[in-house]
Amino acid sequence: MIAIYPGSFDPITLGHLDIIQRGCRLFDKVIVTVLRNPNKSPLFTVLERVEQIQLCTQHLPNVEVDSFTGLTVEYAKLKKAQVLLRGLRVLSDFEKELQMAHTNHTLWDEIETVFLATSNEYSFLSSSVVKEIAKFGGSVDHLVPQQVALDIYRCYAKNHPGTTHPSKTNPQTRLNPLILDQET
Repeated sequence: MIAIYPGSFDPITLGHLDIIQRGCRLFDKVIVTVLRNPNKSPLFTVLERVEQIQLCTQHLPNVEVDSFTGLTVEYAKLKKAQVLLRGLRVLSDFEKELQMAHTNHTLWDEIETVFLATSNEYSFLSSSVVKEIAKFGGSVDHLVPQQVALDIYRCYAKNHPGTTHPSKTNPQTRLNPLILDQET
């Protein structure tokens, strides 16, 4: 059985990877699909996100990474997928995702949505949270894969060279190494 795991993944987080790995145990193939959202200003291009996900999932033999613009159900038909895989962090996610599952099923009655509850350690985590932390100089090492963290640091060091690092006011704060390099 083929499952599609769609999202913007801007950036991919350890929470996303947790869902992908668990999905790989349930399905013959998981296609992680980077969707282009015209309503968002992305940190990374679609191609960069695809490459980041490929790097992070190369140890999973039943993962394919792709991108798509349009309706997810149309992409699922194209890939002959039977399932949309979705992660749930909190109750508000469920309300939104259930509505989307009903909409997708209305558009194509052969598609089912499978929800996986996010592991406890990632229940607070979102790409938006990661970007907010990095924007203000915090470390995201414990929130995203290592290479993605480096990409994020490079991006914010380039785009926000004058960022004040929180370690100046709180020495216990985890540190963004690229911002520290700029301050020395």
